[in-house]
Amino acid sequence: MTTRTAFREPEDFTRSEGLRALLNRLHEGGPGAWRSDPVAADLMVYAADKYGALARKHGLDPWEAASAAFDVMRTKAARTANDPWGVVTHAVRITCIAEERGQGLLCSVHQARRPHISAFHDAERLSDRENPLTDYHSAFHFTDPDPTGADEPASTTACCSTGSAVEDAIALFTLLGWPPHVARAGVEHICQALARAGSRQSAYEALRRDKHARALLDVNSTAWTALLKALLGHASPAYAATAAGRGILLRLLIGESLRALLRDDDLVLMISLAAPKPGSRS
Repeated sequence: MTTRTAFREPEDFTRSEGLRALLNRLHEGGPGAWRSDPVAADLMVYAADKYGALARKHGLDPWEAASAAFDVMRTKAARTANDPWGVVTHAVRITCIAEERGQGLLCSVHQARRPHISAFHDAERLSDRENPLTDYHSAFHFTDPDPTGADEPASTTACCSTGSAVEDAIALFTLLGWPPHVARAGVEHICQALARAGSRQSAYEALRRDKHARALLDVNSTAWTALLKALLGHASPAYAATAAGRGILLRLLIGESLRALLRDDDLVLMISLAAPKPGSRS
């Protein structure tokens, strides 16, 4: 007696009809069908190649995309869909996006799929930015209330005119080792920028990037930064109520004398160390 075994042509899984037939056959074959079927192995190699570019676009390995395709292919939605490859491609794309977001947010892929989680920006180290986080993030901006009230600067400005405050500031820098022409040009330029900007914060941000002014004064970045911080004060609102936050100009305008500024050891040290030296520009 001769037993004939029916020869089955391998499914053309590159087409939707062939993929549907293959998925149905693997489903009917039971749990071990995917492991032992040679056509299933070829299918996964094809999927890794098909979705390789999509995976690399989201910073993933092609086999991670193939793994996502494998998960979708075992579902009923893929087996019964009119376009199985369309269902698989859509699911793989969503998974790749969720994988990338999960890596950026330092959370699981399941959490990254949720809109209220994925809406956040990627995690950042405090050292990833050029400026410290405390300088620009509103969560760190807390200003101590001024116990003297808002009327103090207006009432004390009368005893010290703007012109005399500028001259005292120039004298302070000159006494601490700055060339007189550099001190005068630098202070006057910053005062003009302050008048145009309308606020110390805006003026500081504009002057910090003013390479043209540095070139005209012929000073290096260290001296320029020290000049800005000394005159305008620390840029962070957290220092607004402190001597470091007020700056020389405001301190002179609210009644402090040049002698009092010379007793501020931190201020004197910063200005002295940053004094321009001949030929030191960089």
